[in-house]
Amino acid sequence: MKRTGSAVWQGGIKDGRGTVSTESGVLDGAQYSFSTRFEDGKGTNPEELLAAAHAGCFSMALSKQLNDAGLTADSINTTASVRLEKTDAGFSITKVHLDVTARVPGADASAFETAAGNAKAGCPVSRLFNAEITMDAKLEE
Repeated sequence: MKRTGSAVWQGGIKDGRGTVSTESGVLDGAQYSFSTRFEDGKGTNPEELLAAAHAGCFSMALSKQLNDAGLTADSINTTASVRLEKTDAGFSITKVHLDVTARVPGADASAFETAAGNAKAGCPVSRLFNAEITMDAKLEE
């Protein structure tokens, strides 16, 4: 399986602008720029897209882990926060935090924590990051 995304950038780093697109067409010329990445400009940025990808990947991985334990989630809500920091090596993604709330009928706290931990470690996007990944996972009643 191979998926593609593309970007076009025009101009300098601070005054330039770019667009990102995906093979599926869900993103088609979505705008990004210095201000959308490092300030509060309107548009997207690579870190926001990585956060969305990680949240989606983790949620699916948790669903699989729960299914493997004989459980089915009514809902899994995940927010991923990606931290971009200037390091000695330049800008790096240094941390990702997953904030997860799930409603899983019949699950006890121990089974849920095990499934969430396995999903965090096994999600392909988690394995992509060379960053600390933390998580707060709550099982709703």
